[in-house]
Order: sequence, then C-alpha cells, then structure tokens
Amino acid sequence: MIQRLTDYSFELGPIRPPSEAYSLLIRATRNCPWNRCQFCPVYKGQKFELRSADDVIKDIETARAIAEEIRELAWRTGYGGRLRDVAATIYNRYQHNASVCNVALWLWAGGEFAFLQDANTLIMRTADLVKVVSFLKQTFSELTRITSYARSKTAAKKSLEELEQLKEAGLTRLHIGLESGSNLVLNYMEKGVTAEEHIIGGSKVRQAGISLCEYVIPGLGGRKMTTEHISGTAMVLNEINPDFIRLRSLHIRPGVPLWSKVEAGDFELQTEDEVVEEIGSLIEKLEVTSELKSDHILNLLPEVEGKFPEAKPACLAIIQRYLSLPPRERLNFKLGRRAGYYEKLDDLYDAHKHQKVDEIIRHISSESDSSVDKVIIQLKERFI
Repeated sequence: MIQRLTDYSFELGPIRPPSEAYSLLIRATRNCPWNRCQFCPVYKGQKFELRSADDVIKDIETARAIAEEIRELAWRTGYGGRLRDVAATIYNRYQHNASVCNVALWLWAGGEFAFLQDANTLIMRTADLVKVVSFLKQTFSELTRITSYARSKTAAKKSLEELEQLKEAGLTRLHIGLESGSNLVLNYMEKGVTAEEHIIGGSKVRQAGISLCEYVIPGLGGRKMTTEHISGTAMVLNEINPDFIRLRSLHIRPGVPLWSKVEAGDFELQTEDEVVEEIGSLIEKLEVTSELKSDHILNLLPEVEGKFPEAKPACLAIIQRYLSLPPRERLNFKLGRRAGYYEKLDDLYDAHKHQKVDEIIRHISSESDSSVDKVIIQLKERFI
C-alpha cells in the first residue's frame, strides 16, 4: 500500500506564510495578478492564472485520498493508530513527492489548518471561491482554520456581503501585504494600492468577521522615506486595527527589481540598527488592540511581539535594550542571530555562545574589516 502513494499528486504553489508552515496547501490560483512590487522576488516572469473551481476540488479530493492512505497505513502496519509516527515516516520517505510530504506534515501537526495559494486567492469569483472553501471544509471537517493571501485592493472591491459569504463558507483568515501606509512609499514600490484602499479593504475584512493579518515591511522607505513610511503605516494600522500585525524586515538582493535602484543610489538601504529604530518608532505610534508578531528570521529581534496595548512597553524596552548595547555587542548579536546561535536577546549572555561568536568575528575580521557585515548579509540571503 505504501507504494500507491507515489501515484498521487496535486498542484502546489511556491510560498505560504511562516504561520502556515504546517497547513494543508491547496493551490486555488497560480502566481500573482499584480506582480509589479519592486521589493518582491516571487512570481517574476510567471503568468497569473485562475484555476477552475472544479480543478481545485479535484486537488482537494487527491489530498483526501493521500490522507486516507496514511491513516489506513497507521492501522495496518502495527502502529496502533499512532498517526504521527506514520506521518513522520512517510514525510521522510517521500521527499521526492511534494504533495505526499505536505499531507504527511499536515497530519503530523494535527491536521487542523489549510491555506489556499497563491498570492491573491480573493480575486477569484466569489461563487467559485465559496464553492472551493465549502468543499474543503466538508472534505476535512477537522479543519479549524482556512486561510489565504489577498490584496487590499481586491478586498476593497468585494462587497461586504461577498466577504460574509466567504466567512460563512469557512474562510477564517486573510493575510494581506500592507507593506506600508505611505502613498509616497507605495507609489515608489509600485504596490498598486493606496493608503485609502488599504483601509477600506482591511476594514471590510474585519467587518465581515474574517481574521486579518496585515504584513508590514520595516525598512521599505529606505533612508529617504523612513519618516513617511512610519507615520503612514501607523495611521493605516490604527484605522484598520487588524487582528495581527506581522513584521517582515526588508532585505534586497540582486535579481529583485528594487536592486537596480539600490545600485543606482536612488534607494539607500538602512542598517539593521536603523531598521530596529524604525520598528521602535512604529510601535510608539501604534494605538491598536492587535497581536504584533515577529515570526520571520529576517527580523533581528523576534521577541518584539505580543498583544497590544499591553505588550507595547515591553516591546519598546527590548528595542531600547538592544540599541543601548556597545557596538561590539550589537555586532556579536547580529552575527549570532543570523548564524543560528541566538534566538533572542537574552542568548547574548550565554557565555559559551558569546565566546563562539566572538571567535568567528575575530576570524572574519582578520581577513577584512568590512567582511563581518558581508557575512551577515550572506547568511540572511539563505532565508529568502
């Protein structure tokens, strides 16, 4: 029976949010309908396509068949129904089959969440998306959360009634790339949306009862537009008051459209310390009841998170504590964080780890005064 799993396959997209790492992935659309954002490396050169609801439903049926095979296998191989053990074995054995691995990982994690790919599933005809979400919910009754990416502009164009239909069908959360609330920054980055549309779209989603995650990119204004970036972003977030605000610190590499502007000197990247300062400035201006999340390796200080307004003082204190460190200690933390030695600021006081990172710094510095920063950049690029 285990060999039959090789016969199963359904379509998967390239990305999902970190918070959906253990979700069942179902591709409802292909690529991004906008695909012009200067800071984004994903989907470039790829044509956007709507998938038919019937094709998506066939993929859901395939995912169900894989899940049933794995569950049945757990009983037939003497595991006594220990699904996690069998799912882990399947995941490791079928690395060549992304569909089987996704379902196995999903079952291993409890099988509670599903995520609809790609960049803007909300652009589907509402009737078709309702059909897909309803079928997904009916097929996997154990699902407690069905989520997807969306664009503010698309949400703004949907009627409240349409969004309420999606909520009723089982759509529980939307992830929206706010990125910035400054029209100056949004125009420069060719985001294709205005601050007003951000507010209208996000507010409609919340009014419909759908949980809302808004993603913000610290550093997106560069050095020239940082003031506008922070003030505009805080204003929009305060108006929407989303359920979650997720930080994704900017990192640009060759091949990303914005890189050409960096090379030309038109866009000046901020240092990591300047980005930390910018996050502090944003937090100071936030008047929300949102959950701030820093759940990405590109964020230097992952512990800057919590439920607002209660967590606001603690977040600011962590930022101030980091910025108050001597330059050498900040450098030690930055390298240690990117190299995987540190997960939070307190790890800096682990004598063994600190000494290890110091040894690495001395080794790198013996070759070039500027190479430590270059190594940090190279380490960050592993995660993009």
